[in-house]
Amino acid sequence: MPQDKLVAIVTGAGSGIGYETARQLYEKGWDVWDLSRRERCYAGVNHISCDISNEDRVKTAVNVIQSRCGHIDLLINNAGFGISGAVEFTRPEDAMRLIEVNLMGADAVTRAVLPYMRENGSGRIIFISSAAAIFPIPFQAWYSASKAALSSYALALRNEVRPFGIDVCVLLPGDIKTGFTTERKKNHTGDELYGGRIDKAVSAMEKDETGGMSPSYAAAQVVKCAYARNPAPTRCIGAKYSLFSLLNRLLPGRLVSFILGKLY
Repeated sequence: MPQDKLVAIVTGAGSGIGYETARQLYEKGWDVWDLSRRERCYAGVNHISCDISNEDRVKTAVNVIQSRCGHIDLLINNAGFGISGAVEFTRPEDAMRLIEVNLMGADAVTRAVLPYMRENGSGRIIFISSAAAIFPIPFQAWYSASKAALSSYALALRNEVRPFGIDVCVLLPGDIKTGFTTERKKNHTGDELYGGRIDKAVSAMEKDETGGMSPSYAAAQVVKCAYARNPAPTRCIGAKYSLFSLLNRLLPGRLVSFILGKLY
């Protein structure tokens, strides 16, 4: 492979934003590698079957990419999933599995890639967080917490690796029409005790998602970030969510919490 061909790793590129991002990067001439458990990926994109919560598998996969390509220029930490339900009735093992993938999985891939980027003196890592990181959603507390933790992790990392020529940025998409909605692990336990609010909140979220932005649009923003000369540390995807983020900073916290409660 020519050394001037840029190399990207995209986790969870078997569907949704990851699939579209891998496709768009490939069509721009990148050598793209998908790390995911799904076999499906865009034609021309290299696939390595990998559960990113398995650190040994992650290290092996990244070492294969480095040995074949000689460098890694971009990592997009996209893989993740969602669960819903009341905190009171969420099983600890379900919450831990979410954290293992959404947070610790991204950490495993990042730590595997960093030594190679550091040695090259360059690289960019993009974390796909969520608007839920700044707008915690009722009955999706653990998903919101995992994305908030991911954002904080990424922003701390940004200053750690800046001296090595490595950029880190966080993108926060809002509602997107993808298979993520149908794959959410829903827990209805206790809905009658909560006056039906669990199912109502999740149904409202799913309605927003099915009417949300397309994954190709969101992916285009990810690719734009990959090419940006000096990307902002954190950026919402979509004008509506950028406005919501601004209002979140300007309005009193009590009012923002009240509005979220009314919406969900």
